[in-house]
Amino acid sequence: MDIRECLGRNLRRLREAKGLSQEKFAFEAHIHRTYISDIERGARNPTITIVQKLADALGVAASDLLVIN
Repeated sequence: MDIRECLGRNLRRLREAKGLSQEKFAFEAHIHRTYISDIERGARNPTITIVQKLADALGVAASDLLVIN
């Protein structure tokens, strides 16, 4: 599985587990909602800085977003 797909799946799973919509999560992460959508679909290749922002907004370690399932 592509690392972008893993990131997207993990991001969606963790975001939904917290009960956050893409819009609410994007606001909390200070990232545009369409960018969140693109990441979750594996259509973007975010920088490590963005991965850290996503992890911080979810309250998890960046490595939790990159775990290959």
